[in-house]
Amino acid sequence: MLIVCSAIVLPGQINRGIDFVNNKANLGLPKLPSNGFNLGLDLQGGAHLIYQAKTDAIEGKDRASAVEGVRDVIERRVRGGLGVAEPLVQTTQVGGDYRIIVELPGVTDVNQAIKMIGETPVLEFKEENNTPQRDLTAEEQKQLTDFNKAALTKVNQALADLKKGTDFATAVTKYSEDDSTKNNVGDLGFINGDIYPEIYNWAKTAKDGEVSQKFVSSTTGYNILKRIAQKDGDKQVSASHILICYMGASNCDNAKYTKAEALTKITELKKTATIQNFAQLAKDNSTEPGAAQSGGVLGYFKQGQMVKAFEDAVWNVPVSTIVGPVETDFGYHLIYKTGEQQEKLYDVARILVKTKTATDIVPPQEQWKDTGLSGKQLKRAEVSQNNTTGDVQVSLQFDDSGTKLFGDITTRNVGKQVAIFLDGSPISVPRVDEPITSGSAVISGSFTLSEAKLLSQRLNSGALPVPVELISQQKVDATLGSDSLVKSIYAGIIGFIAVILFMILYYRLPGIVAVVALCLYSALSLALFKLIGVTLTLSGVAGFILSVGMAVDANVLIFERLKEELRLRKSLRGAMEEAFVRSWPSIRDSNITTLISCVFLIWLGSQARGFAVTLSIGVLVSMFTAITITRTLMRWIAPWFNEYGNWMFWGHQKPEVQPETELVKK
Repeated sequence: MLIVCSAIVLPGQINRGIDFVNNKANLGLPKLPSNGFNLGLDLQGGAHLIYQAKTDAIEGKDRASAVEGVRDVIERRVRGGLGVAEPLVQTTQVGGDYRIIVELPGVTDVNQAIKMIGETPVLEFKEENNTPQRDLTAEEQKQLTDFNKAALTKVNQALADLKKGTDFATAVTKYSEDDSTKNNVGDLGFINGDIYPEIYNWAKTAKDGEVSQKFVSSTTGYNILKRIAQKDGDKQVSASHILICYMGASNCDNAKYTKAEALTKITELKKTATIQNFAQLAKDNSTEPGAAQSGGVLGYFKQGQMVKAFEDAVWNVPVSTIVGPVETDFGYHLIYKTGEQQEKLYDVARILVKTKTATDIVPPQEQWKDTGLSGKQLKRAEVSQNNTTGDVQVSLQFDDSGTKLFGDITTRNVGKQVAIFLDGSPISVPRVDEPITSGSAVISGSFTLSEAKLLSQRLNSGALPVPVELISQQKVDATLGSDSLVKSIYAGIIGFIAVILFMILYYRLPGIVAVVALCLYSALSLALFKLIGVTLTLSGVAGFILSVGMAVDANVLIFERLKEELRLRKSLRGAMEEAFVRSWPSIRDSNITTLISCVFLIWLGSQARGFAVTLSIGVLVSMFTAITITRTLMRWIAPWFNEYGNWMFWGHQKPEVQPETELVKK
């Protein structure tokens, strides 16, 4: 466990070792992810911005909701456009003014952040783009042909060098155009057929260590391949199905059944369905597009590739079983499980010479095109409820110009989808069931109340004019944070050494065991910080350093109890077990009180949140290491000593010697 945690915390050192092995033995070992810790604003610097929302034009009851919608938009902008993983975006009210506080760790271009954040949210309604793709011009076609001809010459030269005895790694360095793998001897890692189907199909028939004698064409170019290894992947299931969709189901454009009629139909089909006639029944009855040709065959799929209800129904039943009816958003299904297998994964390295296609020169048409309808014409969006079904939905209300535009859009897109974009990203893509000319519409679906509120909030953020004005701008320098961090680390190291010396000198051998557990505790805590994605602030580092000192508290309680039990002349093993059992209530109660304090600090969102997060993780990990690791190590070393131990255990007492007695015949 210590080795694994150390590899997570310090991947750079491990990767240098992997590079050395790869260079010497040409094994193509994959590297560990080398992401660092998430650092807060006070440690890596960044931007601190305060905006004031101009809410004068909005009714008082709507202001808080509108500002919250703008906050949501700003957060999505900084996460996506600026690539900030851990921004802090929060709203506050000062008197009658609404303000938005934005903290952006690691952002060096403050002006770009200000420009992006300061724009008012843009809400747009778009329809499907059916404009045909234009053909290449003669000049573009010549450019494409010349580029691919040069690529073919290059890959053939690489093949010729390999046949002459050139090492594969050398050929990768010389010829490969795949920048993501070039520095790793061309290694793609273990692949399946989903991402690299052409390469995967070659690897299935190759042997470990084999290099392809011809290039393999893929969507990105010409590949010269080397299979390195294989292993078992995830479970796969193959199935066929019969779908009976109904009015209101997803993608059921030409529905001829009500929901009740669809259930009756699928139930009747199940009574007559057998393994032999299933394909014909699917061809004759399934409403799925293309079922008349495919017979409902779905092929193999892994977990997560199908909707959950469908997957759950078929995943663990025996092969050649027919199950159903199963209801999903698409209708009712009758499912025939046709097979089950373990997917094979192959570790493959490649030399890639890139090629081009027509779409690289003339990009494909955008999926959606503008309609002229935007947030300016949307009066209001709010959460409502369907009076008949009780389902949660989002209601839209347009102004006069928006009513006409929306009526035209829905009239020409009946049975099609209309996408609603906020800041260039789709937030909802509803299907138009009928022309809507009244200016009022609803977006329905399988919404939870929170999902509907979020959609309504986002729609209103683009519909309500809520400009924001920058009233405070501060660039935070990381120098002070770095100095404080270095001093904190030095303090932590000194404190760590002091704790180690105290535990060893005072508790002797149990103290050494506690030190081992403490080292594991530190590595495990840091690994969790990185895996969970904890943002380390200066207060968070202080919380971790404090938790290192607190981590030995449980060991102190245990070892003090062990000392008392040994003084009662109990055996070493018995004293150990008694010490752990009797110390546990005190350890549990003291740590629970600390965790309760941490929960309130996190919940109330104070400046000590980072401190509380790291301290709470430290407390939980320390309980694990003290009760599990220390106990396991103590049980392991107990057989090394005689029944009552020796001087290496403080409190050790020699067993009482009973006085000799002698029977004398009188």
